[in-house]
Amino acid sequence: MRHKYETRGIVLARTPVGEASSFITLVSSELGLVRVLAQSVRKPGAKLAAALATFAESSVVLVHGRDGWRLAGAVFEESWFARLRDADARKRAGRVSGLLLRLVAGEERDTALFPVMKGFLEALSNLPSENHEDVEILAVLRILATLGLDTSESDGISAFTPDMLAAIAKDRTSYISRINRGIEASGL
Repeated sequence: MRHKYETRGIVLARTPVGEASSFITLVSSELGLVRVLAQSVRKPGAKLAAALATFAESSVVLVHGRDGWRLAGAVFEESWFARLRDADARKRAGRVSGLLLRLVAGEERDTALFPVMKGFLEALSNLPSENHEDVEILAVLRILATLGLDTSESDGISAFTPDMLAAIAKDRTSYISRINRGIEASGL
């Protein structure tokens, strides 16, 4: 019998597999970034479909088998997609999660990625749109730092405080240069 892992996760991407299944890429609070096979999730009336929508935060039960992770259950908690009020915020969330998926080729056991992504989505949904560019820059810097691609200090890794956002707004070009150096160091 296989051990079941219960954790909270945010769905970053879905990839169709076969007629009714999908690979779900999620960042979890206890396992980091994982790719999970969810069987029959694309069938009409699938019970787990809402819990596995893109940018859904859910409590999931995972089983690690010979062929990788499989989903054993999921309970929907929060829809970050619905909380992101405008198309610009959704595009920013998509860009950041897409960059994270490109930077991590397989799985990443670093649990610090979950609070970074959750803090980023909370900041996008709660702060006014004039702060969104700074929120995106800070999120990318924190992802790069978590993956070891930016050597700067990152205090309060999950907090997106007004002081931090003001510092980014004041010197945006140097922060973008750091992002570019980090992405270059990754080999993308």
